[in-house]
Amino acid sequence: MTWPDLRAWVFSLKTFASAMLALWIALELDLQRPYWAMATVYIVAQPLTGAMRSKAAYRFAGTLVGATMTLLLVPVLVDSPVLLTGAFSLWIGGCIYFAVLDRSPRSYFFLLAGYTVAFIGFPTVDAPGDIWYVVLARVEEITLGIACTTVIGSVVFPAPLGPGLTTRLDEWLQQAANWTVGVLSGDEDQAALAEAQRHVAGDAVEIGMLETHLAYDTSNLQTATTPIRLLRQRVLLLLPVVSGAADRIGALKEAGALTPALQGLLDRIAGWIREARTSDLDEVVRVRAEISALAPEIDAGASWNEVLLTGLLERMDELARLVHDIIALRRQIRTESRRVPELLVPMDMTAHARQHRDHVMALHSAFASVVAVGVISAFWIAAGWPEGGEAASLAAVATAFFAAQDDPTPEIVGFIFGVLLALVLDAVYLFVILPQVDGFGMLVLALAPMYVPLGVLAGMPGKAARAAGPIAFVSATLLALQSSYSGDFAGYLNGGIAAVIGLGATAIIIGIVRSVSAEWTAARLIQRNRAEIARAALKWDQASRVAFASLMVDRLSLVVPRLAASAVGAGEQAAALADMRVGLAVVALQAEAARRAEAAGRAEAAGQAALTEAGRKEVGAMLAALAAYFRRPRRGAAGLRTAIDQALEAVTREPGAATPRLLLQLSGIRRALFPDAPPYAPEEAGDEEGMREGQPA
Repeated sequence: MTWPDLRAWVFSLKTFASAMLALWIALELDLQRPYWAMATVYIVAQPLTGAMRSKAAYRFAGTLVGATMTLLLVPVLVDSPVLLTGAFSLWIGGCIYFAVLDRSPRSYFFLLAGYTVAFIGFPTVDAPGDIWYVVLARVEEITLGIACTTVIGSVVFPAPLGPGLTTRLDEWLQQAANWTVGVLSGDEDQAALAEAQRHVAGDAVEIGMLETHLAYDTSNLQTATTPIRLLRQRVLLLLPVVSGAADRIGALKEAGALTPALQGLLDRIAGWIREARTSDLDEVVRVRAEISALAPEIDAGASWNEVLLTGLLERMDELARLVHDIIALRRQIRTESRRVPELLVPMDMTAHARQHRDHVMALHSAFASVVAVGVISAFWIAAGWPEGGEAASLAAVATAFFAAQDDPTPEIVGFIFGVLLALVLDAVYLFVILPQVDGFGMLVLALAPMYVPLGVLAGMPGKAARAAGPIAFVSATLLALQSSYSGDFAGYLNGGIAAVIGLGATAIIIGIVRSVSAEWTAARLIQRNRAEIARAALKWDQASRVAFASLMVDRLSLVVPRLAASAVGAGEQAAALADMRVGLAVVALQAEAARRAEAAGRAEAAGQAALTEAGRKEVGAMLAALAAYFRRPRRGAAGLRTAIDQALEAVTREPGAATPRLLLQLSGIRRALFPDAPPYAPEEAGDEEGMREGQPA
């Protein structure tokens, strides 16, 4: 059991003070629903100041947009409650669509723009004449809650995001270093290496989310978003580089071709990484010189071991440049300097990341929300249920809060239990404690025993925080504190029943319409990557190179955590990583071919850099076979290894064009797809023995 630390208690006391201040000001200003100012505090509050301030900004903007949409819809559809609630449902679904597409903290803006319409609009369906006053009051109450939270959170013992982010960043870099050093040193603890690799891919999502909050932070790292983004992208590029190196090291070791000189190079790079904090950045020059000295001469009679060695040395050169950049960027972040250091990996390779956007799942989530809110609203109108608007509002909140989950149903069921607990606690307060309270000071003392512990739990990591925050928000809403006591047990009970029915119906509808498994989502992501590889193999666009690489890596970072607890997770993770290696190799191969085609037109390069017609034909045939394989693995597997071997043979027979980069990509594709196949030999290029049907390894 994890006990709360001092930071959790400080966070709770600050949040409670913000809530009480917001409630007091709202009561003094005689706002319509002062409890909404208090509830807003518990929605916005975050342990880290940067995350809290970004959430506050997005909540304020989302509330304004949602309030404006309510003002636009209600006057137009005032005479048709059915059309009005339908328009509300469609707006909520549309906002959820954009929220699911945008996987950054900015998605909170879309969620607020959506369910603000539900909170303001549904209660006014029967009284549209009051819509302006309701909207104005709601914006005032929410703005008050945001302002109190932001001011107290930023001034009183602020918890800057910067130190926490750098600590998390160092833990992530250590996992990457452990994995890389283990691969280079020939560590036989494959389970530990796989776990470190999983953290490198999976933790990238969390690092990226923290990075997006940094611009709102109070620390000196507020301006370090660019170096942190560049550092994160370079660490992710380690995934294909180190996994490709691991494959070649294993193959050379198995063939007895791992020479002492080569092992010495690997040990030197491993030692450099171990001593990264104090190492000399100029070590990269010496390492790259040693790599060049070990490079073999490739000609038409090149053996498979020489091809593998050439590919490994190219990977080591890439690794050396990445290590240099990672060390330089981490040192810059540590010194809080704004100047980006001199980097060896070109900026255009990592400066612009592209995120995976799943339009199908976004539409699926939006449709499920429209159905859930629409069905509950239809029942409310048809039955003339006075509390139906509250049920529809909570349905909108539940579908919005958990829209990004693969299976939102368990989270919604957990939300229901939170509401039930909040109802019990509120009942004790409303009908036992609050009748004895006289004055605001006593009210604060009475509320503290419930909200301070809830705030402590909300300030702790894990499930406790995910449960305590909603309970505090729901209890503050259902408690409905006003300037004078009003204990209506029947109204309270009906409201509670409406909340439970609304959430219960939402859980059932979402379970039928929307829920999918994590494995299913991972399989879709893997399939999307394979389709992307097939397109890249057939159609090359130079402008898409960086976007393609960042997209493949981003999808991998989403696949890894979903498969972590799966029985087939390790195999699927290996397949996804192999796919990424193939995809990046295809893009690099296409880029190299494009460079050679351009060089062929220059007189000074004629006869030196361009592939012959036969070479271009073999490489083109290999890419076509690769595209067929990734479109239909079972049907496309036949002949693929032959096509790869023939392309290898064509390249090695053209010494002027047989650069290490071409061999790196071709041998990388062969090893990723057919790790168990016999070694490549020119005279056996047509042999299909050892072909692995089905998925890549």
